[in-house]
Amino acid sequence: MTADFTGRTALVTGSTSGIGREVANQLAARGAHVIISGRATDRGEAAVATIRAQGGKADFVQADLADPASVTHLAARAVELGGQVDVLVNNAGLFPIALTPEVPAGEFDTVYAVNVRAPFFLVAALAPAMVERGYGAIVNVTTMVATFGMAGMAVYGSSKAALQLLTKTWAAEFGGAGVRVNAVSPGPTRTEGTAVLGDNLDGFAATTPLNRVGHPAEVAAAIVWLASDTAGLVHGATLPVDGGRLAV
Repeated sequence: MTADFTGRTALVTGSTSGIGREVANQLAARGAHVIISGRATDRGEAAVATIRAQGGKADFVQADLADPASVTHLAARAVELGGQVDVLVNNAGLFPIALTPEVPAGEFDTVYAVNVRAPFFLVAALAPAMVERGYGAIVNVTTMVATFGMAGMAVYGSSKAALQLLTKTWAAEFGGAGVRVNAVSPGPTRTEGTAVLGDNLDGFAATTPLNRVGHPAEVAAAIVWLASDTAGLVHGATLPVDGGRLAV
């Protein structure tokens, strides 16, 4: 068993910054051809340039995961660039904070489009070829608030709870053909996206036994491990990377 991804192609959504970018960096450092995706072309090109400067292989595909046509294009373009997709990391996600009466219908729809619909149809597009080859790894990124209630997290938490259930369903559907499907459930993590939370991020971290905010590299390491052959018997699982919040 090895954590070497040489000869494999990995598509990582939401990988122009934060956890996704760190996942892309770690996979590329282990030999993967990484397909980076996101909405911002400048950030995507910068992420690719960083990997290539370090001797890795990467390409960028601009995608708006709220748009079904863009999701379809992303899957097709990833296969075109990489020859095939061996690893899919559904990392992209929207995380609004609002009490239920304050959530506009449009925002609800957009969150579910990005957090649930996009992963669903990326798996629908890419898993069949994995099944044919008898190999593949899918890792979904969820959240600690998918498993317990927290005020203001109704839309975000419920969307990620749906993704955790899909993780189990896809494990049942594709496991017999050698395609492993797992999830990572992060706790509060300091990224460009969570900067808008300000002190609230530290407040969320204070609810965990470790009482500290996580770093993208720590979450990424768990994702990369689940995608690797070293986790060959791990299937249908959700791995908490949340500072011990699961323990309380």
